[in-house]
Amino acid sequence: MSKRYSFVACCLIVFVFLTCRVYYSEWGRWPPLKVTTWDALGYYMYLPAIFIYNDTRELNWFPSVDEEYAVSGGVFYQAGRQENGSYVFKYLGGVAILQMPFFFAGHLAAGYLGYKTDGFSSPYQWAVAIGALFYFAVMLFVLRKVLLRFFSDTVVAITLVLLCLATNMIQYVAADSAQSHSFLLPLYALLLYTSVRWHEKPALIHAVLTGYIIGLATICRPTEAVMLFIPLLWNLHSKEKAKEKWSLVKRHKSHLVAAVIAGFAAILPQLVYWQYSTGSFIYNVGSKWDFLTPHLRVLTGWEKGWIIYTPVTLFFLVGLFFVNRFPFKKAVVVFCLLNLYIIISWHDWRYGGSYSARALVQSYPVFALPFAAFISKIILTRWRFGFFAMGLFLVYLNLFQIW
Repeated sequence: MSKRYSFVACCLIVFVFLTCRVYYSEWGRWPPLKVTTWDALGYYMYLPAIFIYNDTRELNWFPSVDEEYAVSGGVFYQAGRQENGSYVFKYLGGVAILQMPFFFAGHLAAGYLGYKTDGFSSPYQWAVAIGALFYFAVMLFVLRKVLLRFFSDTVVAITLVLLCLATNMIQYVAADSAQSHSFLLPLYALLLYTSVRWHEKPALIHAVLTGYIIGLATICRPTEAVMLFIPLLWNLHSKEKAKEKWSLVKRHKSHLVAAVIAGFAAILPQLVYWQYSTGSFIYNVGSKWDFLTPHLRVLTGWEKGWIIYTPVTLFFLVGLFFVNRFPFKKAVVVFCLLNLYIIISWHDWRYGGSYSARALVQSYPVFALPFAAFISKIILTRWRFGFFAMGLFLVYLNLFQIW
């Protein structure tokens, strides 16, 4: 069966994101493109600190960098000072690991083109921005492969277009490119893929990749550890399938062990950094949660409400009622609800400067599954033309609001 519609949709989406990246960068402006600022600086600064300045504790290099490029936002909160006077980074290093190949490319380009090789000149900024687009493209095509296992080509095409163009995903890939969200997107898509593949035909490589992805995501943002429920609860949508699943796990216990080891290997660099910087393998970065009084305004508030500013996401939630027959039913429902609860319980519910609820962006590949389930139903009804018209309007609304 032809799958050209979803492939064309992916190509179209990538083109739109590339166009927006160039447009938002205001090519030729002064000052030039700058993406490693504010929170994004906190994720990124591991790289220049380690590979250029060899200084992760004193940060003697940073004041002059901040004076020239103004990347801290005016108050240096991206690292905390300890009692002994040395610094420790507030943000974890997983995003920096994902940015590393592009950082090195930017470093080479800076030297070749005559820019300062200081980690923050224009080639580094463009390298990180291009890295975000690369990982987005990986996410898009991997997610397409996952969705095509369960839905028609037409449904997948519609799902991907609305998922990418009617939500704030485009803001955090094509504009605020160095935030953690764009670099986490491919990890969620790849986790879905390895979970599907392992349950179809258990292979050690898929178990290892699953464990490593979860570990790496956890040292990007610790709350991403909730993605563990995706492979754990996959294929538990019926009693018969649940029996098959646990029988499969028992027969492949070595895969489980390998996944745990791979997950620990992914987390290890962060533990080593904390031990080096603080003398302890565990460091409290200062998280504060309101689990007993979650902030529903994250979803429906007029300041940054998820459903208010990206209303297409309402269909993500409606889709949770249409996943009963799919092997991802429990995995997706539990993950989505638990992830939403965690996000709305964060004490700083505004999540700094953001368009809609930016902390949910990276998990959109998971929300794509119930969204596609909803679309697969709606296009068979008389309401389909109204839905298509609404979808086009929501794409326009989103792009207009971002502009």
